[in-house]
Amino acid sequence: MSNLFGPLGAEVMDTLWSSDEPMTVRAVLEGLNRRRTEPLAYTTVMTVLGRLAERGAATRTRSGRGYVYQPAVRDAAELAVRDVVRDHGDAAIAHFVDQASADPELRDRLRALLEPGGEPT
Repeated sequence: MSNLFGPLGAEVMDTLWSSDEPMTVRAVLEGLNRRRTEPLAYTTVMTVLGRLAERGAATRTRSGRGYVYQPAVRDAAELAVRDVVRDHGDAAIAHFVDQASADPELRDRLRALLEPGGEPT
């Protein structure tokens, strides 16, 4: 996952995913610093959150004078797929279909996911 977000971005996303509520920069900072010997600066976390919001990995909502953040994707795979489809469009989908056609297990998993109530495994 760190390939998509970078090491600190991955930590920030893990912190957001672990919360049931939108988080302020301060709350994310405190969550990250609990696990660190060398504390991060507020502005560092604020910058990472801003970049994650710009990328579409997190949402940013005004709250008072600042913002609260929450994940915009369920996991890194969702963001990766969205990026590939956005960047490569129909060609990416066509290659995926080719892969699914050649792999009976993948084809069966895809069929199951397309059924109502199908869940990713």
